[in-house]
Amino acid sequence: MDRWEGAWERALDRGALRRWTRAVRRAPQAELGLLRRDADRARVLQARLAEVVACAEGRLALPRLGSTAFPRPGGTDWAWRPRLWRGPLEGRGLAGVESRTRIGDEATLFHDCRVSELTLRQLRNAREGDLAPFALALDVFRFDGSFLSLALDLPPEACEGLKRRHLVRLDVALELERPLEVFARLNVRHGPNTESIVRELPLHQAGRDGAVFVEFDLAYSKLNERRVETMWLDLILEGPEMNRVVLRDLTMARYPRAEL
Repeated sequence: MDRWEGAWERALDRGALRRWTRAVRRAPQAELGLLRRDADRARVLQARLAEVVACAEGRLALPRLGSTAFPRPGGTDWAWRPRLWRGPLEGRGLAGVESRTRIGDEATLFHDCRVSELTLRQLRNAREGDLAPFALALDVFRFDGSFLSLALDLPPEACEGLKRRHLVRLDVALELERPLEVFARLNVRHGPNTESIVRELPLHQAGRDGAVFVEFDLAYSKLNERRVETMWLDLILEGPEMNRVVLRDLTMARYPRAEL
């Protein structure tokens, strides 16, 4: 819309507002035929305005597309929400998902099932407390494998300046149809070696929104700070058969440990 079209529409809006202001003022003494006509037109207009307001309120209440807003610990020098939770994927749903299936450009699903009865679907978050625009729903029916994991490739910025004095925090908000053990494994490749730190998500501590967090302390690793190359995260689901897991949000942050 150019400047002149915008000015013309604003002028029309002002004219319509003046006409309806006059209709309101004359209504108490208006002739009944004119009053009936105004009332009929007002009902049609009211219905259309209500539709616009309802649509606007619904969309404006949803988390904004591309949002990277989430709480960060003090001293955070890197923070990230994967694109899977920020924006729409090209294909929103998959059925019979095979191992090594890429989900967007940062995530990969791994399993060793002979016959896959797994489905994936990206959902639009709409809960009052949701900060991420999207969620990932994983439905597992019969499961004849021994492992199921979602791997996330961390961006290069996560490795820049990484030190053993850093803590890496993972925040996850998830819903489970049935109780399930979920483990997070942070992997850091440095030269020919890879450091892996495993933490179980404390789901028993989750609030009503399903939010939990774990911290990976690199001080207890054998990280070679001068040779850090890549990082990735594995979310490992133990015994996922006949379950539905909805990952409402996933964020990561890096910050230095407090000096003692």
